[in-house]
Amino acid sequence: MQLVVGQSVLMTFETLSIEPATTMDRVTDELRRALFAGELDPGTPLREVALAESLNVARSTVREALGALVAEGLADRVPHKGTVVRELDRAAIVDVCRARLVLESAGVRSWVDAPAEARDAVRAALAEFARLAAAQPGTSRDRSEPTLAELTAAHLAIHRGIVALTGSERLLATADSLYAEIRLALANVDRIRRNAAEQVTSHTRLVELLEAEDTDATLAELTDHLAGAQRSMLETLGQDDSQNDGPE
Repeated sequence: MQLVVGQSVLMTFETLSIEPATTMDRVTDELRRALFAGELDPGTPLREVALAESLNVARSTVREALGALVAEGLADRVPHKGTVVRELDRAAIVDVCRARLVLESAGVRSWVDAPAEARDAVRAALAEFARLAAAQPGTSRDRSEPTLAELTAAHLAIHRGIVALTGSERLLATADSLYAEIRLALANVDRIRRNAAEQVTSHTRLVELLEAEDTDATLAELTDHLAGAQRSMLETLGQDDSQNDGPE
């Protein structure tokens, strides 16, 4: 709707609205923060009664929040145990990384023929990751510090953008499922290493090879990149990667 005042036209926005954050949203945010901060270890039971008492909310609110975490891949429903913080074993990590290599390699091969907007999305994801990394403690005093959740999401957005180059919604949905599985494991690596600047350099190299349309070199770089991610996640489990069953 427009209101005319004198010679000016003022826009009114009575049709616009937002939903205020609910108690469930706030509980979900707090649990998510604790997960990414490493305050709740993988495998930790998330007891509804204890959480409700600790957060001073209704048990039903906690149940909804836990459902949201399960949907995000940050927690699992375990028979006879209830909801627990997601915990990946060695076999799962290796399998996820193997599957990622297949999907992301398909994206690399699609770069040349991908639409401009898909390629721009990869560039934009890299730029956003670099921006957040530059705002980490000790790197800038003029920007607010990003959370680990934000850094991990920005990191995975680059890889998601690569899969999206295929133009396949089904492949992208499969990739999203894989990223949900390892999101918390990657956050634990980021929390321990605090090496976002190095990761920006690594991802920049990957995108530069894409830009150069050197498919073979990009695939080799991607293979090394994902093998490194696998090693890092296994190290957080106290395991090594000596067996030759990683991405090849």
